[in-house]
Amino acid sequence: MKKMFNNVAEIEVVYKPAISDKPIISSSLDAYNVLVKFFPIETLSLQERFVALYLNRSNRVIGVYPMSVGGITGTVVDVRLLLSVALKTAATGIILAHNHPSGNLKPSEADKELTNKIKKASEYMDIKLLDHLIIAPEGRYLSFTEEGHL
Repeated sequence: MKKMFNNVAEIEVVYKPAISDKPIISSSLDAYNVLVKFFPIETLSLQERFVALYLNRSNRVIGVYPMSVGGITGTVVDVRLLLSVALKTAATGIILAHNHPSGNLKPSEADKELTNKIKKASEYMDIKLLDHLIIAPEGRYLSFTEEGHL
């Protein structure tokens, strides 16, 4: 950044995504196969973890951001941070994922409320919340979209 006018920095925006070799997400299984790699098998049944997958207009993966690591029964997600990453990467779609250490795939009321909050907030910025996956051990997962929760 260059210094200008009374120590105020000029902001320069550069966008050079290196995504040509990244996968395209066309199903919840595609999303699961990308996202499950961000949930260490050693702690899948111990700690709840929340990650966000960011996509471009063609549903090609831009990247994954690990939002938080929590405890046995929950983790915290800052919606502002989640959306700020989407804006910084020029994402047009988001897929969320978190694990349930208990192995229970049923979404809690807190899971549903957070998903709806993120959906509403992202709509203001023309970013589509495409899905929210709950991941459990042994290759099992639940898709909010497929289950009609989203």
